[in-house]
Amino acid sequence: MTEITGYPRGNGTFGIRNHVLVLATVSCVTGVIHRIAREVPEAVCVPHAWGCGRGGLRDVQVLLRVLSGMVHHPNVGAVVLIGLGCEVSNTRTLAALIGDAGKPVEILNVQEDGGSLATARKGAAAARRLLEKVGAQRRVPMPWDKVLAGMECGGSDAMSGVTANVAIGAVADWLVAQGATVIFGENTEMIGTGHVLARRAKNDQVARQIEQMVDRAERLTQDIMGDMASLVISPGNMNGGMSTIAEKAMGAICKGGTTTINQVVDYGETPTEHGLILQDGPGYDGDSMTGLAVSGSQLMFFSTGRGTPAGFPGLPVIKVASNSRVYAAMPDDMDVNAGALVEGKPRDTLRDEMIDLMIRVINGESTQAERNGMDVFTFMTVHPPF
Repeated sequence: MTEITGYPRGNGTFGIRNHVLVLATVSCVTGVIHRIAREVPEAVCVPHAWGCGRGGLRDVQVLLRVLSGMVHHPNVGAVVLIGLGCEVSNTRTLAALIGDAGKPVEILNVQEDGGSLATARKGAAAARRLLEKVGAQRRVPMPWDKVLAGMECGGSDAMSGVTANVAIGAVADWLVAQGATVIFGENTEMIGTGHVLARRAKNDQVARQIEQMVDRAERLTQDIMGDMASLVISPGNMNGGMSTIAEKAMGAICKGGTTTINQVVDYGETPTEHGLILQDGPGYDGDSMTGLAVSGSQLMFFSTGRGTPAGFPGLPVIKVASNSRVYAAMPDDMDVNAGALVEGKPRDTLRDEMIDLMIRVINGESTQAERNGMDVFTFMTVHPPF
């Protein structure tokens, strides 16, 4: 069964979840968001550490792109936007960027709505109204060409590039064959593979962008780490049996599958092409997940060899363990055991099982990270352009 359903949005996208998002514009209102979360646990309440005190046009552009991308996200059916009033990413600026979101948005500001407690009360009331409204919406058949799936890896070990990323890549190829779009990033984890990826580019322009993206990530790493740049892997990666970034990179790019790379997009930028897309985003898991999510990914596959429970607000994350030990050690966090590949399970069998799970998740089944509430929302605001 490959039929999938979702919630149609006014801007032409489809969501596979129908959440009410309560989003902070700035870290100063974190307490307000937490208070609303306690009063309305059914809402997806998202504070963050940014919003003000940042410098540079590029910085502000990425900040606003991330926040407006959360509002536009297809899995969000309605939004309560909570601002302070004097921040860089204020609600007046964001209002101009979210007018085409095609969903109800209610805006409150602590400095204008009676202070933190009064704003929390108003925000909770708004969230309850919007939950009732989105609750009346029903799923409808959804075409595969409206699916955007993010591919992520984190807490990798020596088996990640042999099992989990290979299995995710097989699912990526299947999705592309259905007309869907697949996106992956983590530029520092592509160091040394620019020429490999460029050979798969659809044209010379995309090939140049791939090589420039990887070269820039390598130069930045060398500027920061000097002679240690070839060892850009975490202590956890090392303890998991990895030796160098070259080893990690060759395994990391497997999660994108084998199809033609049709576009390179900036951090958090929504693709305009279908098929396989590269995103110029960082290697840090949390920041990378946000970039993929605000690009419009409705779901995400996340491979891990050491084991990480991280999910993302409002977005189902399917956790794929690279080895049976982690799968058995973290049964409440892992969804798929790719370690079975080295124990005799055929790759196509595992791929088909993962596709079946993905279809069930698209149609409403919760992932482990969703059930556990393991939401992580962090993002980078300083990033070099193409």
